[in-house]
Amino acid sequence: MILNVIWLLLSGIWLAIGYTLAGVLLCITIIGIPWGIASFRIASYALWPFGRTIEPNPSAGVASMIGNVIWIVLAGVWLAIAHLVSGIALCLTIIGIPLGLANFKMIPISLMPLGYRIVPVR
Repeated sequence: MILNVIWLLLSGIWLAIGYTLAGVLLCITIIGIPWGIASFRIASYALWPFGRTIEPNPSAGVASMIGNVIWIVLAGVWLAIAHLVSGIALCLTIIGIPLGLANFKMIPISLMPLGYRIVPVR
C-alpha cells in the first residue's frame, strides 16, 4: 500500500498521463481504438502497479503480434523510454529501488500491450 502511494507521487501519475494521452490520440481514428483501449488499460496499471502483475493472454494470436509491431512504432518506444528513464532515476535512491524495478517490469507491456492481461498477484 505504501509503495503504491509513493509510486503514485513519484512516477505513476506522470506515466499514467503519458498512457492516457497516447490512448486519446490513438482513439481519434477508428483504426487506433484497440491500441487506445490497451493504452487506457496500462494507464490504470501504471497508477497502481503493486499487487498486480502481467501475464500472457492464452487467447492472443497472430493479430496481437502484428498489432504490437504497429504499437511499437506509434507509441511503444517512447513509453518504454519513459519507463527506463524513470526507473534509472528512481534507482539512484535507496527508497526508490523497488519503484525503479517496478518501472523496469513495465517495459515489456509498454512495448507489447496486446496479448497480455493485467491480473492481481495471487
